[in-house]
Amino acid sequence: MIQFWTSHASVAVFVMCVVFFATFIRSALGFGEALIAVPILVLKIPLEIAAPLAVLISITIAALIVAQDWRKVDTRSAGWLLLSTLFGIPLGLMLLMNPHQRMVKLILALVILCFAIYSLTLARSAHLKSESKPWLLTCGFFAGILGGAYGMNGPPLAIYGTMRGWSPQHFRATLQGYFLPASVLGMFGYLWKGLWSHELACLYLLTVPVTVPAVWLGRIANHRLPVQKFRAYVYVGLIVIGLVLALQTFHLS
Repeated sequence: MIQFWTSHASVAVFVMCVVFFATFIRSALGFGEALIAVPILVLKIPLEIAAPLAVLISITIAALIVAQDWRKVDTRSAGWLLLSTLFGIPLGLMLLMNPHQRMVKLILALVILCFAIYSLTLARSAHLKSESKPWLLTCGFFAGILGGAYGMNGPPLAIYGTMRGWSPQHFRATLQGYFLPASVLGMFGYLWKGLWSHELACLYLLTVPVTVPAVWLGRIANHRLPVQKFRAYVYVGLIVIGLVLALQTFHLS
């Protein structure tokens, strides 16, 4: 790891800074670290490393939060979401291995933009009075596709949780109850595709020291800031990131 650090110091510092900020957002809101981290990380590292790195970080964050808030997890909803995710992961892995990475990055940008715009404009008007199996299974399926391809299961889950009107505490805990096993399964998929590398392992180990304090600071922010207002700030930031990533694809040779 020392050799990796000395030869890739600037990349390592960049990754650590991005992971710290993204983990802070995940701890404060319950989701969103991959939405923020992956599109920024791909500016410096390949998507084949950025996506599994996001999954490894997700496992770490979810384990820390579930250990503290496991009583608030809606195990029924988390279980159905996880089951439907299994059918989406293989399709996501096929998308990740697509040789046309310019198209893949553009799809990623569009996903981020659509999710952020939806959350800012329509989320408050769309509600489910009770658990809806079609919505539950559909969101889980698309979460699997996005998780397999980009390491970001969050957008469909966040949409479902918002439509259900879950409280911030319920929302945060239930998503972690889903993310932990789903991310572990997704990581097995990356291993199966041969995407575990020395660079990935080194970058992950370098991010662990910044992940733990970021989770702690995110919890503090969660208690001090109005959740809806904080989410609005994040969604605006995601729109900016999505636009930057979309514009970047048009400058690729």
